[in-house]
Amino acid sequence: MFAASAAVLVVEIVSLRLLAPYLGLTLETSTMVIGIALTAIAAGSWMGGRIADQVSPRRLLGPSLGLSGAVVALTPVVLRSTAEWAPALLFLIAALTILVPGALLSAVTPIVTKLRLTSLAETGTVVGRLSGVSTLGAIVGTVLTGFVLVARFPVSSILIGLGVLLVAGSALVEWRTRGWIGIPALTLVIVAGGLATTVAPGGCDTETRYHCARVVTDPDRESGRTLLLDGVRHSYVDIDDPTFLKFAYVRAIASVVDAAFPDGEPLAAYHLGGGGLTFPRYLAATRPGTTSLVSEIDSGVVRINRDRLGLTAQADIDVRTEDGRLGLRRLDTDSRDLVVGDAFGGVSVPWHLTTREAMTDIRRVLNEDGLYVANLIDHGELAFARAEVATLSETFEHVALLGEPTDIGLAPTATPKGGNLVVLASNRPVDLSATQDSLDTRKTGWKIATGDDLTSWLGDTQLLTDDYAPVDQLLQPYSPQSGQ
Repeated sequence: MFAASAAVLVVEIVSLRLLAPYLGLTLETSTMVIGIALTAIAAGSWMGGRIADQVSPRRLLGPSLGLSGAVVALTPVVLRSTAEWAPALLFLIAALTILVPGALLSAVTPIVTKLRLTSLAETGTVVGRLSGVSTLGAIVGTVLTGFVLVARFPVSSILIGLGVLLVAGSALVEWRTRGWIGIPALTLVIVAGGLATTVAPGGCDTETRYHCARVVTDPDRESGRTLLLDGVRHSYVDIDDPTFLKFAYVRAIASVVDAAFPDGEPLAAYHLGGGGLTFPRYLAATRPGTTSLVSEIDSGVVRINRDRLGLTAQADIDVRTEDGRLGLRRLDTDSRDLVVGDAFGGVSVPWHLTTREAMTDIRRVLNEDGLYVANLIDHGELAFARAEVATLSETFEHVALLGEPTDIGLAPTATPKGGNLVVLASNRPVDLSATQDSLDTRKTGWKIATGDDLTSWLGDTQLLTDDYAPVDQLLQPYSPQSGQ
């Protein structure tokens, strides 16, 4: 019971990471996986108790463990193959790969309870003790997965290893009850699943603690590299020329900073989110002496920067593996000329980096002439982008929005297409005319909305706070593979 309950939670947590490259790591994805796992626990408990009253419980334990182990081990190859060749079926297959082993493993609890319950006088003691053991197993499975397994092993290895352990447990139970019936066949399934996973399309060069990561070489530029996290293009880095900025939003951020500060002036910069460290590298190259402190939560992404993206110690970029909100809190008041927001979890800015309280802390660390500039991604009605810009407008005296004219309300007859937008905020005016000239020089096609245009674009948008920031719900659905 302890092991079966632990296995259910391992499958649940690892499934989130396995699905992230295809469905995104959003609140909706997490809710779906948790809901399916709870459905499996409920169905398995009901089913196991019902069958245990009709069939000898000892005959049920081995098949429950063995069949669940086979399904768990085959999950990586099945899901990845489905995502590659039949994406329309991905949701259904994902549900089954969580539901089937979860139900079979959850059935172990009522089966064992039936075996242990020999007297009605001990009902409370037996049920309470076994329930406690089962819950303790679930806790251990959760902690072990989150703090140990995911940090040290690829997702496919975790599931295959768990499948092997479950089959081994099934073998022990079968040996105690009726011999080795069925175990060799299940073992062959495990082996076949493991081998198939090595050739199945996985989409990862590296599985970090938070992401499925890939580095892709630009076929048109030998030194160009694109960093993909969970299938989304997060960064483009030219390892030989850090001043080459491919993504339009990065060129927009550079335009804002170049217009706001004298040419070549070194800055004290802080970056919420690292990715490929494109902009810290740009600052180091164009403003010698600049110190950039970066909060990047994923240590695996930091390693990729050093191993695959040419980051050197001479770049004067200090990368700390930490949550951005916590890193922000540790900064001294009035200590930064520039704060850059470019953190994303899955397909959205982490909600706790979008709120009025977070913006107040950013304002605290900026000096009198400091500037905050952030990358936003939104689609459809741009509800999240409007809420974030409105929140900034309540915190800073001067706010402007950069983007495609159709997205920022400067072409009102056209339908917004969404994508990247850049917002700037400061307590001192920024030369927007110079910023627009720089945008035009860099051929972004972007415009700037401010004043009455921005107020009209915002409408009556509700502010984001630590108490209410439904960022995932405000975002419009889109394909993660198309993100930038």
